[in-house]
Amino acid sequence: MGVKLIKIASVYFVIGVLFGMFMSIAHKFEFASVHAHINLLGWVSLALTGFVYHSFPKAAESKLGKTHFWLHNIGLPIMMIGLIILVSGGGNTEPVIAVGGVLVTVAVIVFLVNVFKNVGDSKTQKQSVSQNKSSSL
Repeated sequence: MGVKLIKIASVYFVIGVLFGMFMSIAHKFEFASVHAHINLLGWVSLALTGFVYHSFPKAAESKLGKTHFWLHNIGLPIMMIGLIILVSGGGNTEPVIAVGGVLVTVAVIVFLVNVFKNVGDSKTQKQSVSQNKSSSL
């Protein structure tokens, strides 16, 4: 799970940089909020959570980890597409933005619960994961 998040974060990093270049070339600075959200909720947040999950496999392999992954990666594109349409003057997309925003917010809360429940001393974590794997053989 950690590696998947780091890879997806890298995609968001490229999207954020390219979007910033587009804004600069086209002088469309009204998209600054979209650019910021892509970089912070896409690139930075997903990379950091990826490193947490890579460091703590118990958290990554949990149902909470998988739930966090999917809620975040469904909610963020919905929110960003809605925000792009809204800023472009394309209509009232606040409900779409709200749905995406709620999904991302719930994902972040799920991540918090996962950290408190499944992140601990790395030595204990590794022993616990290897014990679970050997007991299932």
